[in-house]
Amino acid sequence: MAELAPRHLILTLYGLYAREEHNWMSVGSVVALMGDLGVDSAGVRSSISRLKRRGVLESMKSGRTAGYALSDSALEVLREGDTRIFDRREARAEDGFVLVVFSIPESEREKRHTLRTTLSGLGFGTAAPGVWVGPAHLRDEVRRTLERRGLSTYVDLFTAAHEGFSDLKRQVARWWDLDGINAEYAAFLERFADARARWEVAADGCRTAFAIYVPMLTVWRRLPYLDPGLPPELLPAGWNGGRAADLFADLDGLLRAPARKHALAAIHA
Repeated sequence: MAELAPRHLILTLYGLYAREEHNWMSVGSVVALMGDLGVDSAGVRSSISRLKRRGVLESMKSGRTAGYALSDSALEVLREGDTRIFDRREARAEDGFVLVVFSIPESEREKRHTLRTTLSGLGFGTAAPGVWVGPAHLRDEVRRTLERRGLSTYVDLFTAAHEGFSDLKRQVARWWDLDGINAEYAAFLERFADARARWEVAADGCRTAFAIYVPMLTVWRRLPYLDPGLPPELLPAGWNGGRAADLFADLDGLLRAPARKHALAAIHA
């Protein structure tokens, strides 16, 4: 599994800790915490600048102290992400699907790319050109996201059931890259299988918890967007998603509190 980009770690820090600290963190505290994750100050400042240019972070001072806050749009995305990450839903076959059907004129083809990227990022699969499919429980989220990004005028949403004639399990394997998703779960399991043992023998429990937890959450928060939560009976044999979810839940319960203690000590220093 590739090394994590500093900007992704920074976004995790803000999602975990800034929101409960009046949506603000000083530059100094971000640099200190990222140092605990092995990222130097130059890398931190460069990544913050990139996040600022992308409209994720906004400059804000607290008294005379320079810092950054999450933008309103970033806060909304993180709130929706909380549900995906911590309140995972597994579809039932009888719930059916939501279909996204779109048609965008050639003169606006850049919006076609944006729409495809958006749907892929929400975990939708491609059923046919201009037709994307996801479990029915994604209906409200895709509606909000398309409206927020100004794409809803190009789209029709349908709730659907598969009535024939092909084998649905075989079709699902065509619509989604299940092998690729399964490999991502396997990489997560391999990377964090020994996390509990590393924490249990650490001399500085809170600092070690932080150094494990933030990267672990950063890796994990991508996976619920790759995997839309399909019904178990439609998944291939040897699916790693359940074991990976169990490991995430175990480490989240174990490390969240001591990691938070370490982070807040740095923020309030």
